[in-house]
Amino acid sequence: MKIHIKNGRLIDPRNGVDANHDVFIAAGKIVAIGKTASAFTANRTIDASGMIVCPGLVDLAARLREPGFEYMATLESEMEAAIAGGVTSLACPPDTDPPLDEPGLVEMLKFRARNLNQAHVYPVGALTEGLNGLRLTEMAELRDAGCVAFSQAEAPLTDNQVLFYALQYAATFGFPVWLRPQDPTLARNGVAHDGQVATRLGLPAIPACAETVALSTILLLARETGARVHLARLSSAEGVDMVRQAKALNLPVTCDVGIHHAHLSEMDVGYFDPNCYLTPPLRSQRDRDALRRALADGTVDALCSDHTPVDEDAKQLPFAEAEAGATGLELLLPLTLKWAEESGASLAQGLAKITSEAARILGIDAGHLSPGGAADICIFDPERYWKIEPAALKSQGKNTPFLGIEVRGKVRYTLVDGLVVYEAK
Repeated sequence: MKIHIKNGRLIDPRNGVDANHDVFIAAGKIVAIGKTASAFTANRTIDASGMIVCPGLVDLAARLREPGFEYMATLESEMEAAIAGGVTSLACPPDTDPPLDEPGLVEMLKFRARNLNQAHVYPVGALTEGLNGLRLTEMAELRDAGCVAFSQAEAPLTDNQVLFYALQYAATFGFPVWLRPQDPTLARNGVAHDGQVATRLGLPAIPACAETVALSTILLLARETGARVHLARLSSAEGVDMVRQAKALNLPVTCDVGIHHAHLSEMDVGYFDPNCYLTPPLRSQRDRDALRRALADGTVDALCSDHTPVDEDAKQLPFAEAEAGATGLELLLPLTLKWAEESGASLAQGLAKITSEAARILGIDAGHLSPGGAADICIFDPERYWKIEPAALKSQGKNTPFLGIEVRGKVRYTLVDGLVVYEAK
């Protein structure tokens, strides 16, 4: 299939391109940008007038709910959501049932995803067997099966010796370890940020120091072992400051922030809105503003959707009893654009957080538009407004704090390996 994308504004943050260029695609690859040989004859021409042509989005945290949680979502529904959101590559955490702690499970997931011919799926393997925090998995075998990194997801790892050995082993073989910093004892039974809203509503609280205490341990062990550590979904101003200092010392650390935390704070919990029950919890407005500034100055490397579809029954419960999480795959682009506009960042800077920077953390050749590279492309209308409502979402999970909100930026076409896998009607 030969495709010619014409008249679009091409934004490629990694290559520093922001100009009107045509894109020519053949055999799943980008063969030329700007001009091509006169012998090129397209099977299909896409007129991208008034649209942005950018690399396919790369999402660092998208729960596909398979295996084990198909009642919440299926691989088919969430892959549909991914391409509808312009996401062409995504990492899925290991907290499935059973967890991704054996090569056979990883190979099965990759096989199922590959057969759908939609977004590329990159599993993150379990750091410990069963995510129980006791015994390390066979990381080398999981890497050979297709895992790009290793993580505990939301499962606690209370034994620092196990974490130390895990980072030592990972450093030996160059495996990246992804950790969400939260001390499980300080966060025990908590559901909301330890602030005025939790106090007013009588909700069990999680203090910001639950993040910073865990973060200090992780950073010290990372310095000791030399392991590459990615800090997933920071939520506090103090946590951001600690990462800034670690980077100044040239520690091999990167970090991301969930897209919801770049916009919302504890005040959005309102009167027990279960859609605002997230992990980590929405923190103070000061914390939110610090995250936004850190994204702008580069301390925070990437944004992720932290996509966590939850079935309606599990959300329509009292706040403290509801299931944590929110859908996000289809909102990653418009909410990133919203952050960029409100923060004074350029369109290219905003897109870098969900394309080239995310791909760099994943360690994959994606998130850019270069001749000879894979034709994973997102084409969106930056001026198209749309309302976030259940009927507008492909994901089986309709749980989002942004229901009823109008956002700007709508995906019109998504291409994966040179094939149009999504086209807005």
